[in-house]
Amino acid sequence: MTPKILCIDDSQMVRAQVKRALGPSFTLVEAVDGMDALEKLQANTDIALIICDVNMPRMSGLEFLESKAGNAGISAIPVVMLTTEGQQEMIQKAKSLGARGWVVKPFKPESLVAIAKKVTGVAA
Repeated sequence: MTPKILCIDDSQMVRAQVKRALGPSFTLVEAVDGMDALEKLQANTDIALIICDVNMPRMSGLEFLESKAGNAGISAIPVVMLTTEGQQEMIQKAKSLGARGWVVKPFKPESLVAIAKKVTGVAA
């Protein structure tokens, strides 16, 4: 069975790019913002990795990380941020909230695949 990845991004185009990159090795679940992601996590208890944007309506990526950290059922799921943001203070804040990685858009599909495989333990 292929591992499930939750991609949280308000851009349908970015979600499609992530799906194209990861599709051969992973099953992708999509969410449009942090609130949608929390609902998707309740319905999909077997998520192996979360790829999360920072700037989104309703609940941002950093707000999602805060909410996730306080939820024992999902707090252990690794998160990689995928964003246009590159400020050190934002990266540090995300890491302090549990983010395991930071990828700046536009991303190289092979880099995202390599990170996803490393974090989930899928053989390269």
